[in-house]
Amino acid sequence: MNTELARRESDLEGRYQLLIEGVIDYGIFVLDPEGHVISWNTGAEKLKGYTREEILGKHFSIFYPPEPVATGWPAEELRRAREAGRFEDEGWRVRKDGTQFWANVIITAVHDADGELTGFVKITRDLTDRRQHEEELRASEERFRLLVDSVRDYAIFMLDADGIVRSWNSGAQALKGYSATEIIGQHFSSFYTPQDQKAGKPAYELRAARANGRVEDEGWRVRKDGTLFWANVVITAIHGRNGDLIGFAKITRDMTQRRRLEQLERSSQMMNEFLAMLAHELRNPLAPMRNAITAMQLEPIASASVRESRDIIDRQLTHVTRLVDDLLDVGRLTSGKIKLRRQVLRLDEVVSSSAETVRPLVLARNHSLKIQQSPEPVYVDGDPTRLSQILQNLLVNAAKFTPDGGRISVNVLRDGGFVTVSVVDNGRGIEAGNLEQVFRLFAQGDEGATTESGLGIGLTLARSLAEMHGGTLDAQSPGRGRGSSFFLRLPVVKNRPGVIDQPSASGAAAGLRVLVIDDNRDSADSSIAILRLLGHQAESAYSGPQGLDVAGRFDPDVVLLDLAMPGMDGFTTLQRLRALPNGERFFVIAMTGYGSADDRRRTDEAGFDAHLIKPVELTTLLGLLNQQVRA
Repeated sequence: MNTELARRESDLEGRYQLLIEGVIDYGIFVLDPEGHVISWNTGAEKLKGYTREEILGKHFSIFYPPEPVATGWPAEELRRAREAGRFEDEGWRVRKDGTQFWANVIITAVHDADGELTGFVKITRDLTDRRQHEEELRASEERFRLLVDSVRDYAIFMLDADGIVRSWNSGAQALKGYSATEIIGQHFSSFYTPQDQKAGKPAYELRAARANGRVEDEGWRVRKDGTLFWANVVITAIHGRNGDLIGFAKITRDMTQRRRLEQLERSSQMMNEFLAMLAHELRNPLAPMRNAITAMQLEPIASASVRESRDIIDRQLTHVTRLVDDLLDVGRLTSGKIKLRRQVLRLDEVVSSSAETVRPLVLARNHSLKIQQSPEPVYVDGDPTRLSQILQNLLVNAAKFTPDGGRISVNVLRDGGFVTVSVVDNGRGIEAGNLEQVFRLFAQGDEGATTESGLGIGLTLARSLAEMHGGTLDAQSPGRGRGSSFFLRLPVVKNRPGVIDQPSASGAAAGLRVLVIDDNRDSADSSIAILRLLGHQAESAYSGPQGLDVAGRFDPDVVLLDLAMPGMDGFTTLQRLRALPNGERFFVIAMTGYGSADDRRRTDEAGFDAHLIKPVELTTLLGLLNQQVRA
């Protein structure tokens, strides 16, 4: 019986040995109690490189790098296995050829029937590929962490599924003011305003991100110090491999500056619209006032005091009209809507006409005005209206800021490919530190230095217009009380082209039938008075339907048509006029307080023949009427 049992045990041990020998992915071998190798399977040979003959009897510390051997780690592993019955470890091990691999090692203590230690079974598995993958993953995570942490313009952090902050980058600290130790572990709702917290917005955004995968929002957020900033927020739900929600990635960007710019743009647009409306409303009463003054100028007046009063009103009306134009232009300037109507022109003509326009103000102040033109004609490529606007601004400023009886001079000097127009006065001057200040919008020089009125717009416009012409406008002054000099520098046209003669507005052509349609009775009646003084037949109407009735029987050559009339506006009235038997031959002029490029385009597309801005300048109107007489 004992013999049979011994045989069975021997067979079982043989089969067990064959099983171990067949394992090639694990190194399985046995150590004696002191750690010497006493068995060696095929897997151990494949893993470590030693044959059975080479390794049997060797101490297992041969598989360890020098550092662990020096610290006694192999013996410590056996001690721990002896005490606990089993020990598991991971670390670098050494093959026969000196190469290293990352090993998972399990050492199990083996005891006999009496409990005496007979040795150890050691199982070693090569985990180098897994460790390399883990190292690459850790390196990738570290690179990503460093990348995220280095981002300063975005707050990037993680929330757990309940909204608790679990990570915090440097951008988040810079934006929100919390350090990582202060905020990690806190709920992200602390970034929301009390109103949003009360409304449940933080929880709503997490629900939306969970349901849709991502949610984006903009709104006010709160920094640690209590200040607010306008934030763009993106919250993305993060799921594990099994689809369970593990948290949220949150990216926050400070959009306060962009929001302010958008608000400024909206405010600027609203201001431009307001200025256009204001200018239109101001021009409506200015139009009959201008007509009344023109009528007084056309009639002989015996009383010197009445003539003087008329001229004072004329000058002040011109000043108010210029202020209204400046208001509109500054709106167009800030929105980039000023367009130049360029043509080749003689600069001396622009200088002369500008001087004549401001001469009444110069005479009223008893100034002397000296103009020195270039010996040879100078041609420039520019907008005559805008160039006149520049020079008139300079001359008006010189007259305003020079005490009565002062001296003003204008000098035109060509210098190579440029021409410089200087406007010099002996007025109050400009402090050296304020030479650029005078060109700033709404600047009016030193506070308290003058009682002269003005909006502080003219020089800003003048410089901008000069630069639009490819030129410059600069100021010089020796100091307070020593006068000022302004220098307009423009490129000249080298080869004189054919210059288009401008139609003369001097001399009133007579014999036209003119119909004025305007709901402002003062404007219509005063226009009729001027036209009749000029020798034309003129009729008025105060609404669109009335204008159609008058046009049917009067058969006008020219129609001055107001656009902003109640009921039937000017555009509708134009369509009805054109439908009359002779309507196609009517020369219809739009009269309006609006004068932007878009306004002119709209009237042109509607079929108007000309566009006049209230208050209408007499010379401009005469030019259009003269064209119709010649036609």
